[in-house]
Amino acid sequence: MDLPFEILALFAVVGLLAGVVDAIAGGGGLVTVPTLLLGGLDPVSAIATNKLQGAIGTAAATARFAQAGMLDARSPATWSLAAAAFAGAVAGAALVSFAPVELMRAALPFLLIAVALYFAFGPRLSDVDGRARLGPVAFALGVAAPIGAYDGLFGPGAGAFYMIGLVGLAGLGAVKAVARTKLLNLSSNLAGLIVFIFAGHVVWSAGLAMSAGTLVGARLGAGLALKHGVGLVRPLVIVVALALSLRLMLDSGHPVGALLRTMIAATP
Repeated sequence: MDLPFEILALFAVVGLLAGVVDAIAGGGGLVTVPTLLLGGLDPVSAIATNKLQGAIGTAAATARFAQAGMLDARSPATWSLAAAAFAGAVAGAALVSFAPVELMRAALPFLLIAVALYFAFGPRLSDVDGRARLGPVAFALGVAAPIGAYDGLFGPGAGAFYMIGLVGLAGLGAVKAVARTKLLNLSSNLAGLIVFIFAGHVVWSAGLAMSAGTLVGARLGAGLALKHGVGLVRPLVIVVALALSLRLMLDSGHPVGALLRTMIAATP
């Protein structure tokens, strides 16, 4: 697919902005997928190409957090989480033809609103680790793998779900939870990307242009999270979760969006 330079430059700029937000709170796909669609990609190619820039961005953010000591690359627990998310995403991608995607699309905005409310009014988020309610194996099998399957199957909001699990069930502080979220996102993004590459859906020129911006933005975002900690992570997670829920509700395929358009059309 031949794309003009202006469109590729736009993809790079949007990738930069999305990379910053995604490295801190997730939800970069909120802007990258619509931009790819506006740039002329069909929906399947847009989702597949977004996995390419998402994988590169999460790899850059993960590396930045690892350099800062927020990820222990020598720990078996770290890699068991990554492996569980990867395996879950492969299973999710394989089951995409059988999943109740429309039901998931209808329920997801309300789940994201619940995530925002948890971070707004739930237990005080801290940069200090709390008490873990699940051990590493239980968390890998009971949380990382199912969310990975969801990411391979559908995708939006996976970062927010990883984050709430790591804070609420693994007892991690805010910045460590963000770091683990990036690792898990990287694992599930790679699994989905591999499936899409073999299916031939990735538009490489668009994906690499957007990835160039995402690579820079992810490093910047991870640095901001490390510098400002919970004071930046908490409000941004809330804002991104609410923005993503609103974006999904206004989508043409969502019952809320359809109801609003019906009411507007019926207004004299």
